[in-house]
Amino acid sequence: MQQDNLINQHEPHHGQEHHDDTVLLPAPTPWPMVLSLGLALLITGMVTHWVVSLLGLVLTLRSMVGWFFDVFPHEKHIYVPVQAGIIEITSTRTTRSQLPVGVDHRKLIPIETFSVTAGLKGGIVGGIAMIVPAALFGLIRYHSVWYAVNLLAAGGFVHWAGESDAFLAQFHLYGLLAATAIHGLTSILIGLLYGAMLPMFPRKPILTAGFVAPLLWTGILYSALGVISPILNARIDWLWFVVSQIAFGLVCGFIVNLQVKVRTPQFRALPFSVRAGIHSDQSHKEDPSHKEDQ
Repeated sequence: MQQDNLINQHEPHHGQEHHDDTVLLPAPTPWPMVLSLGLALLITGMVTHWVVSLLGLVLTLRSMVGWFFDVFPHEKHIYVPVQAGIIEITSTRTTRSQLPVGVDHRKLIPIETFSVTAGLKGGIVGGIAMIVPAALFGLIRYHSVWYAVNLLAAGGFVHWAGESDAFLAQFHLYGLLAATAIHGLTSILIGLLYGAMLPMFPRKPILTAGFVAPLLWTGILYSALGVISPILNARIDWLWFVVSQIAFGLVCGFIVNLQVKVRTPQFRALPFSVRAGIHSDQSHKEDPSHKEDQ
């Protein structure tokens, strides 16, 4: 009896009969989408108007009730007609034999690359080198090496937003500590990011770090600096900023290029003779097909 009741709960109760050419599926319902819309309006009204939240509350309650009666006391089902058939999959493409590949052949993945630690070291040293053009900018423009330091620190001090250039050109201990923390953390993060990108650019690390990455980073920062630090966005000199970024990238790439490379899984997939440095005689044999062509 219990088994019969369990079977009846999963069958439709609208007088539908099961046929061999149909399949039983849960009935479609719009209430999950209405519930999502109601919750979105409910939260949106918190920052716009209470009427929006009221509309979201009505939709949320109505969708919860509608969804509840779609499942309880019995889940709604429908019969969907199906048509059984055998589908023959064919292709118009012609098959060709695979070209011979030597044992020393490699795909796009390199055998050796730089580690993430190499990017971390490059980021730290590059951050130190970046201080030189920033200090030159302060000396040439405002006759003070502390202007760039305080300008960077102003992003963390809201009350410095209305200060004059003369104030930023003076030495401030809190500004030095804040700028050191911001610059150090940013340099480490960029170094880690570049270390993660090294497998994609293993052959030209100095070129990638010195020009490609700084220009990409400058473009992203140019569009977002107004939100991150309005005072820095209003007073920054983008020419000197690009020069500082290139100095950072060149030194970072140089330091990374000095690091020892690590072997990738592509190297471990090579034959043992190649990994051991033993060149197979087959790689030096002349191709028979090449003889026939001659």
